[in-house]
Amino acid sequence: MDTMDSPAVAGPAWLVLPTYNEAANIAAIVEAARSNLPDDARILVVDDNSPDGTGEIADKLAAADPAVEVLHRAGKEGLGPAYIAGFRHALAAGAEFVLEMDSDFSHDPRDLPRLLDAARSADLVIGSRYVAGGGVTDWSLLRRAISRGGSLYASLVLGVRQRDLTGGFKCFRRAVLEAIDLDAVVAKGYVFQVEMTYRALRAGFTVREVPIVFRDRQVGESKMSAAIAVEATWQVPLLRRRIRGAAARTPRRSLA
Repeated sequence: MDTMDSPAVAGPAWLVLPTYNEAANIAAIVEAARSNLPDDARILVVDDNSPDGTGEIADKLAAADPAVEVLHRAGKEGLGPAYIAGFRHALAAGAEFVLEMDSDFSHDPRDLPRLLDAARSADLVIGSRYVAGGGVTDWSLLRRAISRGGSLYASLVLGVRQRDLTGGFKCFRRAVLEAIDLDAVVAKGYVFQVEMTYRALRAGFTVREVPIVFRDRQVGESKMSAAIAVEATWQVPLLRRRIRGAAARTPRRSLA
């Protein structure tokens, strides 16, 4: 098995961008991501039939740039299913690293190289708001409390040390997504990020957090709500019980 110290990889990095009503952001975020990713990287826009025309804009971007692809889905089913569809597409195309980030500039595309670099010494890298050097801007005190409290709650319930379990800025090595049973991932919203990280940890992979600054979207409406966060309070314990109670599996050895 190749080690992470090797500068060569078997395939390119893919960035998966899930979209729903991001017409005002999609062209700019794709351009910014392209300028911060390696030349051989690819970008996959996963659009859930946005009524504002996001998918059509993405199609035009793909027609003009062979490094951009679009995966159209029939309708809005939640963040989790959109990402799973994107992960499957990227893996089938030979991706060695699969990155994920929001499409609204809440995550800074200039941090993409840092996540890729960190993936040389970890199996899963999380862009973390809650480690030294990380942070959040433009949020109310209530939203900060909900977000940080949700991550702390999940870490306590699951018994893990990661501080930003709900963060959606990540870089997976191929082996992690291959080891996780994607068919068994059931979370569709807020808890999806928690579930993916927890499954990676349970499978024996190394998870590293690198600091990022999260900024509130400037254009469009946030998909986050207090109701979604409250829903996580009962979903996280169920997640722990379901994964720990699953049939015994042979854990994959960490690449680190």
